Amino acid sequence: MDIILYLLQFIQYQHKQICWLINFICRYIPLKQLAFDDSHSPKYQKFKIDQLPKIISYKQDWDWKDLISYYEQRYHKTIKPVFRRVECDIPEHCTCPACDAPVDYLMWNDGKKKSQVLCKVCQTLFSPTKDNRFSKTTVLKCPHCNHNLVHKKDRKHFIIHKCVNPKCPYYLHNLKKVDKKHLDEDYGKNKYKLHYIYREFTIDFFKMDLNSLPKNASSLKFTKFDSNTMSLCLTLHVNLGLSLRKTKQALKDLYGIDISHQSIANYCKSAAMCIKPFVDNYDYGTKAVFTADETYIKIRGIKAYIWFIMDAASRSIIGYQVSDNRGVGSCILAMRMAFRNLKELPKNFKFIADGYSAYPLAAQQFFHEFGDKFKFDITQVIGLTNDDEVSKQFRPYKQMIERLNRTYKASYRPTNGFDSIDGANYDLALWVAYYNFLRPHKHAGYKVLNDVELLKGAGNMPGKWQLLIFLGQQTILNLQNGEAANCS
Repeated sequence: MDIILYLLQFIQYQHKQICWLINFICRYIPLKQLAFDDSHSPKYQKFKIDQLPKIISYKQDWDWKDLISYYEQRYHKTIKPVFRRVECDIPEHCTCPACDAPVDYLMWNDGKKKSQVLCKVCQTLFSPTKDNRFSKTTVLKCPHCNHNLVHKKDRKHFIIHKCVNPKCPYYLHNLKKVDKKHLDEDYGKNKYKLHYIYREFTIDFFKMDLNSLPKNASSLKFTKFDSNTMSLCLTLHVNLGLSLRKTKQALKDLYGIDISHQSIANYCKSAAMCIKPFVDNYDYGTKAVFTADETYIKIRGIKAYIWFIMDAASRSIIGYQVSDNRGVGSCILAMRMAFRNLKELPKNFKFIADGYSAYPLAAQQFFHEFGDKFKFDITQVIGLTNDDEVSKQFRPYKQMIERLNRTYKASYRPTNGFDSIDGANYDLALWVAYYNFLRPHKHAGYKVLNDVELLKGAGNMPGKWQLLIFLGQQTILNLQNGEAANCS
């Protein structure tokens, strides 16, 4: 009996020691982070997106008549108009900005100064000549210190609001992590992002049409050539990566077909118009891990950007976008394309990207638009070396999308850039169709990523392009009849 008691006491003693050790480790020994935390280096703070602000609305659903009825029912008190000994000199058009009470219920609150009016119904003070606080329907407040955000800058697609409170706990917490030598320099704190910042978008990217098609596309009514010539153009230009002029020369040397390079471009644009809806609306059976990246191209010698989103399980391109800037709008459109067949995100969903701030900002906008069904965090793989646990764990996914960029650049390089953004759009649409449905992949056993039953019956590649055009036409008819219910 004494041995059992002794063992129980020893177990209790060990439990206390274990609890003390766990408390000591949590306080003083930094553990390896499973999610990247910027608490150790403020330099990465500029890549982080702050949480959404508090939105205070001043819009009231009741007016002065409702208040008078409520006071009479609740307190048995009748609010009568103001009794005046002299003629009212308040402007007749003046009303209470809070309850909309007429001038009969308004009176001067500061005597002979006559600069402040009091509403007898709701006891609101306001100025009849100056703009008052009720002119704003909503106010943005910092979620950390509850101070009003200040309008700082106007960008192309959004407005930047900033919390300038010097006693904000979020600002003070970030300030402690700044190197002391930078604090002594002129504008040294400006090297870091310290204050709370919110971006208010002026364009609703969730209402923009994703099914935009190339302009000025020619019809598929062939006069001089036939559909087989068109499919040969697509095979040489897209599959083999030949430029338009080399495609023209190959058709003349191999098949004796004398066609201009502009006709080949028109054929490719028309084919892209038909095939793109099928590629965009195809159900790829996406899994729980997406990876994304952006790369640059040249349009008339000026930098433009292409956004790719890939399903890590199937390696299929499920979202893509061409843009003339690196803003968050194009990132949101590419994400909408990737999520268009999903009603909600799968469990344990991961979205892997680099350290560019457009991705977490786009994820924040998805949560703001759709709520918890599309609430997800961006796993950011930063840098080229595995300096943190996140990079070590998710580097292979980042390498997948980087390899995709190099594969696309290999086909893009012979073009020496595009003449217009429409040319870049139709070229990218055709290349994604080839990559997802026609190109054999080594990791898939030299098979295509997505087997389409109809394409298996084609004997050669030009035949597969013709069947893709047919599938695209069927998809367009289904979209016009409203059968694609899950499309954005």
